Amino acid sequence: MASNSMTSSRSSGSSWTVKQNKQFETALAFYDKDTPDRWDNVAKAVSGKTVEDVKKHYELLVKDINDIEAGRYPHPNYRSTTGTGN
Repeated sequence: MASNSMTSSRSSGSSWTVKQNKQFETALAFYDKDTPDRWDNVAKAVSGKTVEDVKKHYELLVKDINDIEAGRYPHPNYRSTTGTGN
């Protein structure tokens, strides 16, 4: 089952399930940067994670986005699906 898949959090040593990542993303969209007690609310929305866990996870997300935008990761070569007759 997909929700049992684990992804590793590089800095904290904890792991995040697909379900927890989805909860995290949903909570970030709902509780924006101007929300009082944002991280408390995000942690409450993500099962099994503390305020410190969600803050670290967010910091990693921001670092990854910054690295991608700075060109530190190569662009993937996706095959084109156009012209395949489908």
